[in-house]
Amino acid sequence: MSVYESLRHFADSYGLVATLLLFVVLCAWPFRPGAKRRNHHAATMIFEGQDDGE
Repeated sequence: MSVYESLRHFADSYGLVATLLLFVVLCAWPFRPGAKRRNHHAATMIFEGQDDGE
């Protein structure tokens, strides 16, 4: 078995599972309980320093 075939087998099996797990973790990261304050700050920081009555 060549190195290419070994790496391809790894990427087709374990690499796919690792990529899927990373995707799920990154998608769920903003919804964790401790992230509410940071998410709110990130969503509203573009409005900081602006007056409402312009």
